[in-house]
Amino acid sequence: MMNSTTLRAASLALIQLLSTLIATQAFNPLPPPTIHPIRPHLHTHTPKSIISTPPTTTTRLASTSQEDTSILDTLTTGYQTFQTARSQGYNFKQSVAIAIAGQYDERAVQSKIQSHIDSAPCVLFTWEASPACKSAIRYLDVAGAKYKVVRLDDPWSEGNPMRAELGKRVGRSSVPCIFIGGEYVGGFDAGVDKESPGILEMAFRGTLRERLAEAGAL
Repeated sequence: MMNSTTLRAASLALIQLLSTLIATQAFNPLPPPTIHPIRPHLHTHTPKSIISTPPTTTTRLASTSQEDTSILDTLTTGYQTFQTARSQGYNFKQSVAIAIAGQYDERAVQSKIQSHIDSAPCVLFTWEASPACKSAIRYLDVAGAKYKVVRLDDPWSEGNPMRAELGKRVGRSSVPCIFIGGEYVGGFDAGVDKESPGILEMAFRGTLRERLAEAGAL
């Protein structure tokens, strides 16, 4: 029997996967049947109505059945991936990130991430709509920093695997994920330890501009 934590994790993972499928128009519901009234003829009984369906009903039903099977397979695979990640010791959020990412070439994604990190003195992995990401960019602009933004939501199919691997690498799956001089410094207002507390705390400490200058980002 699943405990409450596992059940909650499974539910969220399935909801996230289902939301992704809906967003990509995985569902293709059947159109409503068309009702055609029959004009009564002389000497007939009470008028009746007949229901006609589109000529492609059989094809659509077969297609919908296949889509339902595909959706079920995706949800099942996602849940199994989530369970595997949890059994490997990853926390709830990281396990969800891994489940959402689906199947991918880990080495190829890790190499791609490293290429981004090496391509600029300051690199931010972001979601465009994230308030924390917007705040981080605003703070770096105020500091006069030169930085590179790598969006993990454009497209999601490439960003989700990178987010999963970034989480494994730094111990935190939240965005933004910021690197200065090739080293992880946290997100905007949080991180994983004193060495990577996030750029907000670094700014308060007076170390942000120093780190940016050392990396050649000013």
